[in-house]
Amino acid sequence: MARFLIKLILNSVALWLTTLLVSGVRVDPFAEGTTALIATYLLVALVFGLVNSVIGGFVRVVAFPVYILTLGLISLIVNGFLLMIVAWFSGLVGFGLVVDDFWWGVLGALVLGIISWILGVLIRPVTPRS
Repeated sequence: MARFLIKLILNSVALWLTTLLVSGVRVDPFAEGTTALIATYLLVALVFGLVNSVIGGFVRVVAFPVYILTLGLISLIVNGFLLMIVAWFSGLVGFGLVVDDFWWGVLGALVLGIISWILGVLIRPVTPRS
């Protein structure tokens, strides 16, 4: 459970940094205030994790030949598509992630992936080799 919470917080921070760097991606909180903003980032990160694991996993399995054919470059498009799904779902509930355009979604997904990777490397516990 602690590992899940750490990953959720790291993804929330990565999403926050992405919204600072990519002008076409932003998060609209459900209410005014810092607590509402933090809760919104946590909820959007949770939804993105669910969408990425369920829909993203299915798409990656079905499109495996396309991944091989494009040497993995299709993953940029797939991740942008997944970010757009999260933005669409957020729009249904009235708050959360807003992506201006599909290509902003692709850029946002790329930046989000890089920042998540960097944060994961920085936070990863050091384990001694035996």
